[in-house]
Amino acid sequence: MSAPMASVRGVTRVLLLADAPVVRRGLVSMVNETAGMQAVGTPGEVRRALTLVETARPDAVVVELGPGRAATLNVCRDLRRRYPRVTIIALATSEDPAVVNEALAAGIRGYLLLNTSPTLLGWAILAARAGRVVVDPQIRRVEPSAVPAGKPLTPQVPLTRRESDVLDELIQGQSNRQIGRNLFISEDTVKSHVKAILRKLGARDRAHAVSLVLSSRNPGCTCGAHSLASAEA
Repeated sequence: MSAPMASVRGVTRVLLLADAPVVRRGLVSMVNETAGMQAVGTPGEVRRALTLVETARPDAVVVELGPGRAATLNVCRDLRRRYPRVTIIALATSEDPAVVNEALAAGIRGYLLLNTSPTLLGWAILAARAGRVVVDPQIRRVEPSAVPAGKPLTPQVPLTRRESDVLDELIQGQSNRQIGRNLFISEDTVKSHVKAILRKLGARDRAHAVSLVLSSRNPGCTCGAHSLASAEA
């Protein structure tokens, strides 16, 4: 049974897992310089993933998919089973579609190359949390049959900082009125941000944007489905 994740409103908590200390330090800097993101817990080796997730309670985990790929993917499968609400993003060096497909089949929802930018990493984390499958735009082809849920998304336009804040509220099932109160902006401004988010994510409506996230959660979990269905578009 998964433990509840602790979140600070408007901030996405990210745990970094990599075997090389220099990579861990670089990832911490990338996450902390991205608006709306915060590195939590002590960045550590991949083999300590379950313990670190239990302690840090992140919203997302960024994991280095290096030479020991098989062992890392087994860790990702365990994370997915025990903490289904935690989004897993992999940073890798391989552009081989077979490797990408293997990672997606293991429960990873974002596959980026290790030389990615902080902007793309932040965008991928938010999009993956919203239920999308994100593949680095430098990777030309992924077999769609191997993608377990959703269609691969190649991000083109990153969300602004305020759009990221609004997206976090949408994931929590907040109405436009409540989002405006929480973020101290007008309801009309919220509506404009929601339209931009839907366009950038390629979603039909707000419920579509988070439907895959909701469907991955336990049936008895209260995760905002009712308020999403009734909230203003």
